[in-house]
Parts: sequence; structure tokens; C-alpha cells
Amino acid sequence: MRGTSAQSQRQVVAAVEEAVGDSDAGVLGDELFAVVDVLDSAPSLRRILTDPAAAEDAKVGLARSLFADKVSEATMAVLAATAKQRWSSSRDIGDALETAGVIAHVLGAERAGQLDEVEDEMFRFGRVAHGNGELRAALADRALPRTRKRDLVQSLLQGRSTEHTVSLVSEAVVARQGSFEVTLARYGELAAERRSQLVALVRSAYDLDLDERERLAAALERTYGKPVHLNVVVDPSVLGGLAVQVGDEVIDATVSGRLHDAHRRLTG
Repeated sequence: MRGTSAQSQRQVVAAVEEAVGDSDAGVLGDELFAVVDVLDSAPSLRRILTDPAAAEDAKVGLARSLFADKVSEATMAVLAATAKQRWSSSRDIGDALETAGVIAHVLGAERAGQLDEVEDEMFRFGRVAHGNGELRAALADRALPRTRKRDLVQSLLQGRSTEHTVSLVSEAVVARQGSFEVTLARYGELAAERRSQLVALVRSAYDLDLDERERLAAALERTYGKPVHLNVVVDPSVLGGLAVQVGDEVIDATVSGRLHDAHRRLTG
């Protein structure tokens, strides 16, 4: 999101931070996701709420008439702030509210001391979905209603993960801005950004123990100047060593990588 919409999204996120206060952040996040569902199904409503020629008071009034008796006061405060903003595209308002819902859950997880757990659970579920062809196909099926996908996710995660994780993964399956895997990764990045962290994808031939993880995280923090959250993937094909990806930068110190380089030099 760029330009006017990017600035408006920042205002919406600020409204979430203010609204969380003493309210239930999980309820706030879930209600914002529900509003996104409504906006996705009603293009005419999106156009009215993002019409630059319409008065702010009129747009806020419309939002209140539609949602005030269905959502909490905290959610209504965020919707009112959203209706006052200017948007480059009518779709951007839904994208901003989706991000706002994610931030609400992230703040709730942080307040409950569960943010590390939520980040790890989202990453692990993403890996499970990637490795299970039947599950991956179901989540990628555009013809399968979002309610069915959410029910599927909840049946797999309920009672095994935090409620914040269940809500975030259930929303990610809608895949409004890319595939499920891309969306879930973006949610993880939003969580990391709240703590000014970077996310590193680490591939290793074996699962790193706590001491190894802490030493690697410390080394990466010295390199990048920010705390780094590690997502470790056990990949026997690397043979030994590590491959670390931070954003678009890849550090390949694996045995398989060195063997590939040696073969490439020998064969020209």
C-alpha cells in the first residue's frame, strides 16, 4: 500500500493501539476481520466509504448505522477513524482493516506474554500446510468457501494453539493479498515489526538447540542491528551448516551449498 492509503493505514493502526486499552484485543481483532468480510462482499459499500467527495461525518454515520449494534465500542472507534481517512482505492480500506485486525491480535498476544508462542505456532502451521498436499490444496482452493476453510483450520488448531493463533491463521486462509503461505508470512512479519524485530528463515540439517539458537540470533543481531526472530526448518538436504534468509538476503553456509559451488566452478 502506498501514498495516501499508506498514510491512512498508519492512522488506522494508531486507532487500534488506542482502542486496545482495557478492551479485549482478541474480540477487537475478530470483529475487525468480520467487518472485512462484510466489505469484501459489498463493493458498493466500499466505494461509499472511500468516496473522496463524501463528507467525513456522513461516512462515519454510515459506518455507525451498519455496525454500531454489532461490534464493541473499541471496534466502532477504529471503524470511525477508518471512515475519516482518504483511500487511493476502495479495496485499500479492507486491506487496512485486515492489518488492523492482525495488529490487535499481536498486541493482545504481547500483553498476555504469548507473542513468541504465536509467531512460532503460525510458522509451524505454515510448514505443516506446505508439507501436506491435501491440506495445502484445500487452503488454496478458491472455490472452497472461506467459512469451510476457517472451520478446517479451527478443527486442527483449537485447543492446541493460543486463541490469537487460531484467529490469525483462520483469517490468513482467506488469502486476500496473496496465497495462504504469503499471507501467513506477512502476519508473522507484522508481529515481528511490533518489536522492531527481523525474521530469519534458517535451514539446518538438524533442529538447533536453545544455546545454538541464542548464539545465532545474537550474531544476526550484531550484523543487522536489530533483534532477530528465528524460524528454523530442519532440512536434511543441506547436509551440514546453515542457510539463513533475512528478507531478500541469503547467507548460504551449508555443505550442500559449498558442494554446489565447487561443482559449478569445476564445470565452468
